[in-house]
Amino acid sequence: MFFKVKRICSIVAATLLLNATLVLVQSASVQAADAPDLKLNVRSAILMEASTGQVLYEMNADEAYPPASMAKMMTEYLVMEAIKNGKISSTEMITTSQNAADVIGSGGLLALNEQATVDDMFAAMSIYSANDASVALAEKIADTEENFAKMMNEKAKQFGLSDKAHFINATGLPRADMGKYAPTEVQGETMLTARDAALIAYNIIKDHKEVLKYTATPSRKFREKDKSPMINWNWMLEGNKDNTNFKKFAYQGLDGLKTGSTKEALYCFTGTAERNGMRLISVVMGAPKEPDRFIETRKVLDYGFNNFEFVPVLNAKQEIENLKTVNIKKGVATEVPVVTQSELRIVAKKGTPKEQFQITAEPLTDESKLVAPIAQGQELGTVKVTYGGKEYTTKLVASEEVEKGSWFRLFFRAIKDFFVDMFSGKKG
Repeated sequence: MFFKVKRICSIVAATLLLNATLVLVQSASVQAADAPDLKLNVRSAILMEASTGQVLYEMNADEAYPPASMAKMMTEYLVMEAIKNGKISSTEMITTSQNAADVIGSGGLLALNEQATVDDMFAAMSIYSANDASVALAEKIADTEENFAKMMNEKAKQFGLSDKAHFINATGLPRADMGKYAPTEVQGETMLTARDAALIAYNIIKDHKEVLKYTATPSRKFREKDKSPMINWNWMLEGNKDNTNFKKFAYQGLDGLKTGSTKEALYCFTGTAERNGMRLISVVMGAPKEPDRFIETRKVLDYGFNNFEFVPVLNAKQEIENLKTVNIKKGVATEVPVVTQSELRIVAKKGTPKEQFQITAEPLTDESKLVAPIAQGQELGTVKVTYGGKEYTTKLVASEEVEKGSWFRLFFRAIKDFFVDMFSGKKG
């Protein structure tokens, strides 16, 4: 009889715990405002907040076009990844191959068998958009440029780029301009959507923010003996604010990221700027003239900085009103107080009422993680904020520890719960 009662009590207790889910819903539906007509003179454009990937504006953002040298953003990412993983070092020397020396377009810095450090070649690629340095770096990492293109396409899948995203080389040059060095196994042409380009930029800034040290540089000599420095193709750099030729294009807080132009791509630019703690990423593709890519980028960035701001929807260690505790098993206590693990900020239109942020909270669905002992800071649930049709989450964690209860305590608790439930059911 003793063991029968104990078994019944355990079943009843487990059933009660299964039903112990509390959801907090704050009122208000969110309706995203229609994007304004910025009257952009480009094929496509997009604006993204850099820490969340939240899209604030888009125009034909999913149409694929040749990106020209904006494709080098993927080359930059893979080079920085190789340095971080110890495959290469920034100080080791690279010897220029025939392919690197022969490549046409921007650059023209390297002769056959000339040597330069990884750092110098990376600077040439990032500042001067040097095709020769890009090919040399690609061959250093993957032996051949075609193998490197395969790596670029694999990384594109990892980033979740569209199925239209495709790379055939490290430079963004069209196949016809590669001549005898055109790939044989990788077919087609390099193509990206504006959204793809923004996502590459998002991942670079997230994983390798040190790239901005290079892209923010207005000019730099490739060799100390060079008479003239490499001039950054990005006229909008804040560092150009005192430059007679570029100061009318200079933009406050802008420190990257990559220009690109070919006859097929026209003029493209992926820009990034930070103001008041908010970094934005903009992409424009297919501007008809070189200055236009910067003029149109200014419109896109101005729209973002003038109309959006970070809203602190949740603070770190904040108690959620309708889910202050989470039920646990086998503890000295039967529940534990929970708070938010971290702050949750969302980019929203300036002046957005707090009622437009819909908040829900729930404990973990995996009951095996709701068993004592519980450590302070242990994840026990999730808070979800819905705004503009998208969801943003942070964890709910225990604000204090709970020790495991003794067998004696747990047994009599089960007995009590069984009879409470039985009498409550009878009363009902």
